[in-house]
Amino acid sequence: MAETALALRLETSASYLPLLEPARYKGAHGGRGSAKSWFFASLLIARCIRQPGLRAVCVREVQKSLDQSVKRLLEDTIVRLGVGHLFRVLNTHIETPGGGTIIFQGMQNHTAASIKSLEGYDVAWVEEAQALSQHSLDLLRPTIRKEGSEIWFSWNPRAPTDPVDSFLRGPSLPPGAVVIKTSFEDNHWLPAELKRELEWDQTNNPQRYAHVWGGEYLRRSEAAVFRNWRTAEFETPADARFYFGADWGFSVDPAVMVRAFMDGRKLYIDREQYAIGCEVDYLPALFGGAQDQELARLNRDAWESMPQQYRSWTGIDGARLWPCIADSARPETIDYLRRHGFPRMEPAKKGAGSVEEGIEFLRSYEIVVHPRCRHTIDELTCYSYKTDRLTDEVLPVLEDKKNHVIDALRYAVEKARRATAVTVSRPMPSWM
Repeated sequence: MAETALALRLETSASYLPLLEPARYKGAHGGRGSAKSWFFASLLIARCIRQPGLRAVCVREVQKSLDQSVKRLLEDTIVRLGVGHLFRVLNTHIETPGGGTIIFQGMQNHTAASIKSLEGYDVAWVEEAQALSQHSLDLLRPTIRKEGSEIWFSWNPRAPTDPVDSFLRGPSLPPGAVVIKTSFEDNHWLPAELKRELEWDQTNNPQRYAHVWGGEYLRRSEAAVFRNWRTAEFETPADARFYFGADWGFSVDPAVMVRAFMDGRKLYIDREQYAIGCEVDYLPALFGGAQDQELARLNRDAWESMPQQYRSWTGIDGARLWPCIADSARPETIDYLRRHGFPRMEPAKKGAGSVEEGIEFLRSYEIVVHPRCRHTIDELTCYSYKTDRLTDEVLPVLEDKKNHVIDALRYAVEKARRATAVTVSRPMPSWM
């Protein structure tokens, strides 16, 4: 229990008590049913009563209408606390005691100039903060600058790289920050309907339970594209039929080559080469090995000028001998590799639906990855479908990131896919 200056009593769980004290930044993260929004709504109404004239802004990254705001939650909180006579609820905002106000805005609509209108505000509450962009966070923080002002964040974690998580859950907290983790277990008023929902997920879908209800990051869950893989030590058969694929780096993207082979309905990935910032002259060394005498013969200038850190490249056995399918976006790079020891390299056949068909083909195999292929493991773990930034719903659209090794793997098995005539209109998560 916590008591305000006007004998207004707020019922709250002990886990939220640290947020009752003054702090520049207040954060509460956790899963659904944890009463985060309910707590901040109650705290804001209590602050408005205790501090007449207080001005507050409730923000989201995107707010196309007030239906997407917390306005209705605040209205219900005013009624629940029995303080309706102190507030005036209007269509666009709420008037508070002493001439104060609560407004509702979407950060995506703000510019560096327009956000200056919030400089005199006492409280900014960011609801669904996992959707807040870095640009919006950078605009908001210095704008709420009034002495004693606070910025509150409530969110269901999605990824450690989300700006709010990097800011409030990183290696060190910013000065004046209080952050708590909460869950449905902290909510003594959890509706029976929600309890039944979470108990079903706990039994039948532990990954969903951990993310949605436990507030854990979204890892290899509904959004994951590949669940049909594992890591394991294995010996590559001497008579293996290899499939090679290559993807080219652009700017900060890596240049990649992978080697795979098939055994029935299993696809084994046993070797990878991966380098960021590798110039075209050194791609033959990356893929074929820096000490390869064929490389020295074909391009002695590049071999002799090779940076010291590249001289440890061992390449992939057979890369110069076996067919290799490469990204067709750089035909000049393919031509260069052909002239420098990779005569069997050819461009991938792209077209409408080729990415989706390639992914679906890979999903139809059990994929086994050798532990030394760490970039392959990383991408198979992280490659995901897009999620709605506001609702966290998984969409049937592939993310165009963490997919350089996967692109190379798609190219590698392209001919096998076309030979088996696997065609789909688009990849669909397993739950659809």
